[in-house]
Amino acid sequence: MTSAIRAKKPALRRWHHAAILAVLLLPALTACSTNPATGQSSFTGCMSDGQERSIGQEYHPQILQEFGGAYDDPAMQAYVNEIGQRLAQQSERPNLRYTFTVLDSPVVNAFAVPGGYIYITRGLMALADNEAEVAGVIAHEIGHISARHSNARYCQSMMAQLGAIGLGVLTGSSAVAEAANMGAAVYLQSYSRDQEFESDLLGVRYLSRSGYDPQAMSTFLGSMLESSRLDAQLAGRPGAADEFSIFQTHPRTADRVQRAIQQAQGSEVADPVLNAERYLDEIDGMLYGDDPDEGFIRNTRFVHPTLKFEFTVPDGFRLFNSSSAVIARGPNNSAIIFDRAPQGAQTSNMQRYISEQWLSNVQLSNLGPITVNGLDGASAMARVQTNNGERDALLVALRWDQNTIYRFAFLVQPGQMNSMRSAFASTVNSFKRISDAEAATFKPHRIEVITVGSGQTVESLAAQMPYPDYRVERFLVLNGLAPGAQVTPGQRVKIVVE
Repeated sequence: MTSAIRAKKPALRRWHHAAILAVLLLPALTACSTNPATGQSSFTGCMSDGQERSIGQEYHPQILQEFGGAYDDPAMQAYVNEIGQRLAQQSERPNLRYTFTVLDSPVVNAFAVPGGYIYITRGLMALADNEAEVAGVIAHEIGHISARHSNARYCQSMMAQLGAIGLGVLTGSSAVAEAANMGAAVYLQSYSRDQEFESDLLGVRYLSRSGYDPQAMSTFLGSMLESSRLDAQLAGRPGAADEFSIFQTHPRTADRVQRAIQQAQGSEVADPVLNAERYLDEIDGMLYGDDPDEGFIRNTRFVHPTLKFEFTVPDGFRLFNSSSAVIARGPNNSAIIFDRAPQGAQTSNMQRYISEQWLSNVQLSNLGPITVNGLDGASAMARVQTNNGERDALLVALRWDQNTIYRFAFLVQPGQMNSMRSAFASTVNSFKRISDAEAATFKPHRIEVITVGSGQTVESLAAQMPYPDYRVERFLVLNGLAPGAQVTPGQRVKIVVE
């Protein structure tokens, strides 16, 4: 949960930009030319290299804002840029000014936008076992840039929105015109399977030309799949791995990557490079999991050392953190959502805040004042509609200071609130301020690279990690090891430490 509230751009300004851009690009929207990477005639987009770069420059700050900013480690940023620039020089667009950024996000992800802007997360870097695997990810994203996939997608989206822009201009309807505001989200939509395969072909080409082992692209794909399966298991939804996977936006399989390796001309490398030792040296000490500015999850306890508060959820609930909210999933599809009220919620009366601002269109019951560890607040009951159907909700708002209201929403299936009320009340009562001294005792998790000693096993190494459960599974996934695998003395492995 972020410690800062970020303001959005005015809607009118965003519409104005989209409308002007669409008019400027209109003559070229149906352009079809020879793809610089594949040599085939295709719709390669409506933007020149300069226009692509301008678009990328405009949305680069937005992407940084949305994904936690750039990871604050100049040496790591330089290392990834070195890998990226080496690969980019082997592409069909070597003169494009590429920008490679490691995002300060624990989520395993990577993507590219027009103009040569390519992003990978520190979560992805923690999962990789060698430089060639990261190079495979970057090469794949350079493939999207070389083939102008993002460019074409942007222009196709622009074509689809031109009618809405025109109608907005003619009618003066900002609501209609707002539909034309695509923003950076356009670039983060999923590619087609054909585009993904084309990027794999190109990625293999760039890997081979740079001397890397093309098979690293396939091995890391397997690691990402196992990581998404573990995330689903940790969330109590073992059959929903796809919901936790990068493959939602990158529809790829190991079979398709192998087919790309086989089809890529001249992909054989006599002495392929992995650079595992250097890579492990580079990521040793890297932040892992939650950023300190987002707060820490410690078992069933959530602590925010920057904002100076903490609370504990009931046993059986698993916490998840994001920049906008803290969510706990529990038994029988129950959930707890904790967040901060939007700016502008200035009323000092918490009952009026719940009924007039938070849930003004919902019928409330049992609305009344509460006090929690010196904080004035209010609570209410309601029946609400969610994406998972109707839920009974216990709603709590607490006044932190003049400008801040924190909120809990406890959600259960209809008829189950009575059995959970006591546990939920305990969570509310656990919400309290922490001192500077208490906040200073909480340290982030980091990657530590160690050398396996004599007598050490997967189990003994996993036991060193600061987790209450699934330690062996976490260790295996972190190190790209199959279930049942063992380690040998002298082998270097990653563990998570505080």
